[in-house]
Amino acid sequence: MNAALLALIGASVTTTAQQTPSALSAAQQLMLVPASKYPGRVHVLPATLETTQWGWFDNAELPRLIVDSGDTVVVETMSHSHGQLWPGRTIEELKKLRTDWPGRGPMSLTGPIYVNGAEPGDTLLIKIQKIIPRPWGANFNIPGMFGQFPKQFPDGQVKYFYIDIERKIAEFAPGIEIPLRPFPGTLGVARAEPGRYNAVPPGPFAGNLDNRDLVEGTTLYVPVFVRGALVWTGDSHAAQGNGEVNLTAMETAFQEITITVTVDKTRTLQWPRIEAPTEWITMGFDEDLNKALANAKAETGKLLAEQRKLPADEAVALVAKVADCRVTQVVDIKKGIHCITSKDAQKSLAENRPSAETPEYLVTHVADADINKAMDAASWSMIELLQKERTLSRLDAYSLASMTMDCRVGEMEAGEKGVHCLVPKSLWVKR
Repeated sequence: MNAALLALIGASVTTTAQQTPSALSAAQQLMLVPASKYPGRVHVLPATLETTQWGWFDNAELPRLIVDSGDTVVVETMSHSHGQLWPGRTIEELKKLRTDWPGRGPMSLTGPIYVNGAEPGDTLLIKIQKIIPRPWGANFNIPGMFGQFPKQFPDGQVKYFYIDIERKIAEFAPGIEIPLRPFPGTLGVARAEPGRYNAVPPGPFAGNLDNRDLVEGTTLYVPVFVRGALVWTGDSHAAQGNGEVNLTAMETAFQEITITVTVDKTRTLQWPRIEAPTEWITMGFDEDLNKALANAKAETGKLLAEQRKLPADEAVALVAKVADCRVTQVVDIKKGIHCITSKDAQKSLAENRPSAETPEYLVTHVADADINKAMDAASWSMIELLQKERTLSRLDAYSLASMTMDCRVGEMEAGEKGVHCLVPKSLWVKR
C-alpha cells in the first residue's frame, strides 16, 4: 500500500467522520473481492510494511481499511518485528530485536480497520471465520530477560517447527507432536487514551489477550472506545499453553485470518468476553494474578447474572461452582485469567481439576494463599517433571510447557488458591 492509497483512505476517513459515506474511495474498492460464502461485503487487507505497525497501538493511527458493520475482512499477518522472525534467525538476533527497540512489543499488527457506525460505548463483535497459518512456527526463550522464570533461564534457545496443516500437528521432536490450535494472540480495538502505547499488556480494549480459546468459530465481544473502533490483529499463534510461561507460544504468521465485524448498540461492556458455540469466556487482567482472578470472577458473575437472570450476589457465589477458570498467561506485564462457563445452565465445568497424574495427563498441583506463588510453583514443578520423567533438556521442557501446559485454577473460595498444571500424555506418540 503506497502513500497515494493512504491519502485516499485518509480522505475517506475524514468524510466518514462527518457523514459516514456509503461509497468507498477508488483504492478501497480495489480491496473488495467477490466471496459470497461470508457475510456482508468481503475485503482483503494484506500485511505489508505500510499496513502493519511493530509493537504499538495509537488511536490516531490512520486506518488502512474502512468497512461497514456486518462486513468481512480477510486479514494477512506478519511475523514478529515486521517480519524479522523466520527459520534461520538465531536467538542472539532475536534478543537484539528486543534490546534495540525498547518500549514496544515484538508483535507485528495489521490494521487498523475502521468500522463505520462504531461509536464509544458500543460493543464490537469480531467473529473469527477462518484461520490458515504459514507452514512454520517458532518458540524461543530470550536469555535472562523475559518469561516466567528469567533468572532461572539465563541461557536462550530458539526452536523452529514445520506446521503440518493436513495432519494439524507440529513435530516438537521425534516422538513428540503438538496439536495445532491456531488463534490470534492479539485481536482488539484502539484504547481510549491518546498516544502510542506498548502493545504487550492486554486491557479492556482486548489486544494481546493470548487466549488460546479464541479460535475459529468464536466471537470476541469488545467495548468500543473511539469512533470507528479501529481493529488490529497480529501476534499469530499456531498453538499455546495456558500460561505461555517462556513468553512465546508457537509463533507464526497467518496467511489468512478472516473476521466478520458487527456493531452492537444494544450492549454495553466494560471488559471483553468471548462467545464459543457452547460456552462463554470471561476475562480478568492485572499485574497481580490475585487481582486478575478477582476481576475474572467479577466479570463471570456479571455474565451469569445477565444470562441466568440472577441477583448479583447469587451470580458471584455461583462462579466457583460452575466456571472452569484457567491461567491465560503470566508474561504480558498484565497477567490474565479466563473463566469458561457453559451456556447450559444445568451444566458445571468446575470439576475438571486433577491434583495428581491421570491416565491422560501429567499433573502438578500447588495451593497457596498467593496465587502468583501457586502458579510459579506448579508450573516450575511441571518443568522439572518433564525433565525427570520425559528426559527433556531444561530449555526443551520450558519450551514444551509454554506451548502445551494447561494451568487451571481450583479452590477459588478457599484461603489457599490451587493451581493445577496439566500436560497431555498424548503428545508422546508411538511410531
